[in-house]
Amino acid sequence: MSDDAKIKNQKRGGVDRRTVIAGGLGALAAPAVLRVIPANAQSKAIKIGMVSPKTGPLAGFGEADAFVIEQVNKILKPGLAVGGKTYPVEIISKDSQSTSTRASEVASELILRDKVDLILGQAAPDTTNPVADQAEVNEVPCITTNCPWQPYFFGRNGDPKKGFNWTYHFFWGLEDVIASYLPLWNGVSTNKVVGGLFPNDADGNAWGDPQHGLPPELTKAGFKLLDPGRYQVMNNDFTSQISAFKSAGAEIVVGNMIPPDFATFWSQAAQQGFHPEIVTIGKALLFPSVVASLGPRGNGLTTEIWWTPTFPFKSGLTGQSARELTDAYVAATKRPWTQPIGYEHALFEVAIDVLKRTKTVDPKSILAAITATDYHSIVGPVKWAGQPVKNVSKTPLVAGQWQRKGSEFELVITENKSAPEIPVGGKTEALS
Repeated sequence: MSDDAKIKNQKRGGVDRRTVIAGGLGALAAPAVLRVIPANAQSKAIKIGMVSPKTGPLAGFGEADAFVIEQVNKILKPGLAVGGKTYPVEIISKDSQSTSTRASEVASELILRDKVDLILGQAAPDTTNPVADQAEVNEVPCITTNCPWQPYFFGRNGDPKKGFNWTYHFFWGLEDVIASYLPLWNGVSTNKVVGGLFPNDADGNAWGDPQHGLPPELTKAGFKLLDPGRYQVMNNDFTSQISAFKSAGAEIVVGNMIPPDFATFWSQAAQQGFHPEIVTIGKALLFPSVVASLGPRGNGLTTEIWWTPTFPFKSGLTGQSARELTDAYVAATKRPWTQPIGYEHALFEVAIDVLKRTKTVDPKSILAAITATDYHSIVGPVKWAGQPVKNVSKTPLVAGQWQRKGSEFELVITENKSAPEIPVGGKTEALS
């Protein structure tokens, strides 16, 4: 059966705005469709759309997709009971290719052509924001994660007094980054001069924002931030930033960088004789493969820590502890665990919890279940009531350091002031 025939065969009754718009879509990328059809299914399939970066510079965020979705499919094999009926579940996963343009395109495909009932997105504002924007304009329930809430919310021009109607997000915020970084830095003797590395993208602009970002909080805490301005993503020359940091005597470097940009910066810093006491980088230093690729200069680098095998939370979906989930991932993939695994698993935990509480499979009913969420996931509690803004649920954050243990690097939690329920595993050491 052709793709158009399949779409026609699956088409919902009636003609709505999404159907009309869908007629104007061009060629579509082939999605990964994972369908579970139980023998006792009574109704049409519930469709869940998923967008994440499987290729491009942010591909590390999506490398656990297949593993997580396979786990979910096994659990959903008997179907999902909603309102007294059992529904088969179809998960349609698409690649954002690490770009906001592609993320928007595939989100449109999921909404307008695949007719998903719920759309999910994860991994930096490059994916979460365009997915959420498409869901908002098309009135489709949406849940996202793996992006600090300020780039997600203010990056979409969110108004704290109004919020959004259809799109909800769970993750930590930049205030939690500050709350983790300051004790981390105060544990090492420095002159408190900080060099900022912020890219010209939604993340970088949020981190460096003079009102909502790091600058005001660093000033309050007695640190002096030198921000040389936004650099372009996939930059091949950080000489101007390094020169500015050296001239200012910066002993701390902070930023939110993709892996290739940090590798370039750190290599050029060594070549140009810049040796800070502390380097704390978000995004790039999440992944053990990135740190290992830096060789001996990976030792001692610091970062915020979203999730590790030592986190004390369990999955409400599989019953696995954080350690059991990472062990299962390593056994299945033969790859090291990474922090985004926990949040991607939690994204499906929350999605399935929402669908289980939905009275009927329609957008407004699903939305009502989202807003009523009060769930304990493998990354911590998720609850949208009583949060900083309407559409955000904050999760715990700590900080730590990559330390060499024998022939490998281990990410050690060295600061937990903002989340004392998460155990510390060591102390922060100066790079020098």
